[in-house]
Amino acid sequence: MQLNPKTIKELRQQFNWTQQQLADACDVSLRTVQRVEKEGAASKETTMALCAVFEVRQGELIKLDDLEVDETVKAQSTQKFIVAITISSLISFTLGVGCMLLITSL
Repeated sequence: MQLNPKTIKELRQQFNWTQQQLADACDVSLRTVQRVEKEGAASKETTMALCAVFEVRQGELIKLDDLEVDETVKAQSTQKFIVAITISSLISFTLGVGCMLLITSL
């Protein structure tokens, strides 16, 4: 499971724990805690232990970078939509003005 390394480290620091203290509390190796804080890679068992020790839901430890990417994609989609609406409005306005000029010139 991919966790947010920054979140894990921040929670550990809030408890004023060393990596070894966290490892002992979770009943995992020091190397496991180091890997989670560096890469975010954790087994389901390690994730559940971290949740229990920190008293947080699993969702709070999940990697959030993907959500940030999704928000960027949504923002780009919104910008494209606004551009499309603007172009559509300009075309409609131009056609309307053209029709009015055509009618008034008759």
